[in-house]
Amino acid sequence: MTAGPTAQLPAEPPADRLDDTDRRLIRATQAGLPAGPAPFDTVADDLGLPVAEVLERFRRLLAAGVIRRIAAVPNHYRLGYTANGMSVWEVPADRVDEAGRQFAALPWVSHCYRRPADPPDWPYTLFAMVHARSRGEVEALVAEMAAFLGDRCRSHAVLYSTRILKKTGFRLTA
Repeated sequence: MTAGPTAQLPAEPPADRLDDTDRRLIRATQAGLPAGPAPFDTVADDLGLPVAEVLERFRRLLAAGVIRRIAAVPNHYRLGYTANGMSVWEVPADRVDEAGRQFAALPWVSHCYRRPADPPDWPYTLFAMVHARSRGEVEALVAEMAAFLGDRCRSHAVLYSTRILKKTGFRLTA
C-alpha cells in the first residue's frame, strides 16, 4: 500500500483573491455542469464570457486549489452502497498521521480526518468513512482496517448513518 497525499488546511484562504467573474463562475457551476454535449460552452453563454476564458479560469482555479476537481459525483445510494459507516479509531497522537495516510489510500474510504480526542468519553483521533452495500460488508472492511493497524489502535467503533438530513458540498454564496 502506498501512502496517499494528505491535505493541510490552508493558513490563509485564497478566496479573497477571487474576482467577481470567478465567483460568478463558481456559483454557476457548483451544483454541477449543465448536461449536454458542450457544457463549458453553455456556461460561457450563460455568463456572457468567451469559452476560452471559462476554460482558463477553471484551469487557474484548479491550479490554485480553489476548486478541487471537475468530475462526475456518483450517487452511492443509487449504486447500491447504502451502508455508510464512519469508523472511528483510537490511535496515539504520534501515529495518527501515518495511520491516516494509510487509511486514505484504501479504495473503500471516501474521506479520512484527524480530530482531537476528548478522553475519557471520546478517545478517537482518526475518522474514516466507509461505504459498502451492507453493514456486514462495512464490518468486514473495518476488521481489515483494524488488522492493518494492529497494536497502533487501542479501540475503534463504527457509527452508521441512519438518515440523510443534508448532503451537499460547500456552496459559495457571495
